[in-house]
Amino acid sequence: MDWNDFRLILTIGRHGSLKGAAKALGHDHSTIFRWLNALEGRYQVQLFDRKAGAYQPTEAGQRMILAAERMEHEALSVDRDISGLDTRLTGHLRITCSESLAYRLLNDLLAGFRAQYDGITLELLVDNRQLDLLRREADIAIRATRPTEGDLFGRKIAETAWAIYATPAYLTGRPPIETAPYAGHSFIGWHMEAAAAAAQWLTDTVADDQIIYRSSSLINQMMAVKAGIGMALLPCYLGDQEADLMRVSGTEAALTRELWLITHKDLRNTARVRAFFDMVGQGLIDRRSLLVGASKAQA
Repeated sequence: MDWNDFRLILTIGRHGSLKGAAKALGHDHSTIFRWLNALEGRYQVQLFDRKAGAYQPTEAGQRMILAAERMEHEALSVDRDISGLDTRLTGHLRITCSESLAYRLLNDLLAGFRAQYDGITLELLVDNRQLDLLRREADIAIRATRPTEGDLFGRKIAETAWAIYATPAYLTGRPPIETAPYAGHSFIGWHMEAAAAAAQWLTDTVADDQIIYRSSSLINQMMAVKAGIGMALLPCYLGDQEADLMRVSGTEAALTRELWLITHKDLRNTARVRAFFDMVGQGLIDRRSLLVGASKAQA
């Protein structure tokens, strides 16, 4: 058996389906199906139970997955050790952050970084999920949460504030904005399954029939506010920079979060990672007033 066999079983086990494994491995569904059948045929053992499209590892499959996890852990550890000794200001750097941070804060900073370090190519993974830095899904993350894993290294940037925003046109002829539950006003919210703290705050604060439009995208929510559909809860660094939006509430203390720049501790001395922390990290700190919601008063 070689690593590709183990990687195949590990990926199917993690995703619980051939479709998910195919996407992760960059192959089509039929190829993954053929490889799995060939592997099971070669060793005359069933590695997964198939039930309604879901793949559940058998005892043999679970043993392979555990072995693959150990192999992956060692490989990633060696990779990080070697990368951590890299003193070159060249190479590839993969960064992950939320779509709202990417939209409003990062482009200018990344342009400045590239102008100074043109030997470093950047890849920005815009994803509201927390990608796994331990498995090198990204080299650096900009997150609204303090790192808790012991193998991660972080630098606190600032706290981030949220408030309710609307357009002047929407407010015309409607009741004055007072306090929750904001009777007589319509809201733009998250999709029903969203686990974000802002989504839960809105659910707990306003009546369900006040949420007349939902979206899984924070940028789309902001654009819906601009279109006059209703009001929305937005991070201040996003809403305050839109000239046609008004902040119509104070910042919501319960939604204040810490913004962190994070990497794996084995990578923090890699030259390109250190350069990113120094330059982009300082650029974010210089925008602290925007992050904390101090740059625009409530209307």
